[in-house]
Amino acid sequence: MKPFAFVLPLLFATAMPALAGMNANVTAPWDGKKVPAGQQCTLDGGKGKTPPFQVTGIPDGTVMLVVEYNDKSYSKLSSKGGHGTIGYPVKGSSGAFPAVPGLSSKLPGGIRVIKKARGTGDYASAGYMPPCSGGKGNKYQADVKAVNAAGKVIATTKMELGRY
Repeated sequence: MKPFAFVLPLLFATAMPALAGMNANVTAPWDGKKVPAGQQCTLDGGKGKTPPFQVTGIPDGTVMLVVEYNDKSYSKLSSKGGHGTIGYPVKGSSGAFPAVPGLSSKLPGGIRVIKKARGTGDYASAGYMPPCSGGKGNKYQADVKAVNAAGKVIATTKMELGRY
């Protein structure tokens, strides 16, 4: 048998775990397509919280998920946590993470504000700023990062929040 016949299946088998990776999805009442009624900012008549979500494939050594919330349709808040960055403590390779209050730096269960939203004036927030585009169809998304005890990002994924 040719040596290559052994190498190809070996490469495929070793690549499979890397392809699985970390995966994050919002949970009810969020569906990743449309921001639920009432989950917008107070300026738009809501009392929004972060979406609850589930993550699978969290790598060994992860102590915190750092979630950067962004408005992909508004360039000033479209990256690096434009709508706030929240840290969620992690134990294990998967988990369900709760909704936490918007506009607040006081969060439950060891969850903490890493960086407050970058909005100013009426759009200023002490933490997460709920979707606040006035229902124009802006696309909201989060970057989810697994961070180890040394503060190093060891895995990333994206999570669709929906349009508002």
